[in-house]
Amino acid sequence: PTQLSIATGAIDFLYRILLSRYLGVPPEKAYRNLIGRLGGLVVLRQKILAWVSLSRDRQRTAVEVLQEVIQEMLNSDRYLQQQVAWIAECTSDRRLRNSLLLASVEEYCLRPIRNQPLLVYRFVNYLRRSQRGGLTQVPAGDWVRLVSEQVLPDDTDEPLSLLDEQAMSEYQENQAWEDRQAQRQTVQQEFENYLATEVDPLASQWLRLYLQGRSQEAIAEALNVPIKQIYRLREKVSYHAIRVFAVKQAPELVASWLETSLQEHSLGLTPSQWEQYWQNLTPVQRQLIDSLKAGKSVETIASELKLKTNQVIGEWSKLYLAAQSLRNQ
Repeated sequence: PTQLSIATGAIDFLYRILLSRYLGVPPEKAYRNLIGRLGGLVVLRQKILAWVSLSRDRQRTAVEVLQEVIQEMLNSDRYLQQQVAWIAECTSDRRLRNSLLLASVEEYCLRPIRNQPLLVYRFVNYLRRSQRGGLTQVPAGDWVRLVSEQVLPDDTDEPLSLLDEQAMSEYQENQAWEDRQAQRQTVQQEFENYLATEVDPLASQWLRLYLQGRSQEAIAEALNVPIKQIYRLREKVSYHAIRVFAVKQAPELVASWLETSLQEHSLGLTPSQWEQYWQNLTPVQRQLIDSLKAGKSVETIASELKLKTNQVIGEWSKLYLAAQSLRNQ
């Protein structure tokens, strides 16, 4: 199910790219859309413009270089060649084939590799091959020098800014959502199983309904139990989520479901409750809270505080339960 959901999300993203820029669009305009989107990657723009300005052939435009890189990928990249073959099997309509290919190229070029789009690495490879071929001699340290923030297209007097990072932003947001969904589904199922076997089957049902967005009143009605019992179940689930289960699995993820996470929800405390809570903490406890908010691992915190890992976990459990007690007042 997890792999299926990830694949479904990826296909949905590719479909949205297809609809927004390529499907039903004349071939020439569709190709310009592709170049515009990929040219909007600021890090790639800087590399290309720096290279063009420092090379012997300064008459070339950034668009021409980008077109050459894409053409080289289509000629030699194994994945894109597989996509071409797959598209040919899917349809005999030449216009649809063209649209599908352009959408696939955009999606592939924007895939993040070590926090940069894949296309950047393909350009660097292209640049190295060009240097070996004697086309240019550019010092490696000058590759990223910023030359210009604008490129003048051939068919307009207005400069076209290539600082648009929307395409990359859309892709990264989609990938992050897919990763969160996959992790959420895995941890949710494990936590439900834990609650059903170790705590109370009702607690497992409560969690499932809560994660569907049901209110406490709606959950009470669905489970046919008094509302007070539902609130007790919520606290019981919160306790086990932080103190037992989530400490070893995914504390911030589980806590965020319950809206009691430290980083996003201040342990579920109101601003006045948080101020009261903070005033009662020791300097070491405050340092622990700050470190957890900063996303540091338990091992790193233990090393900084000169404590054992289980001591940090125990102290964090006390802090969470203190917040839970304050929430219930």
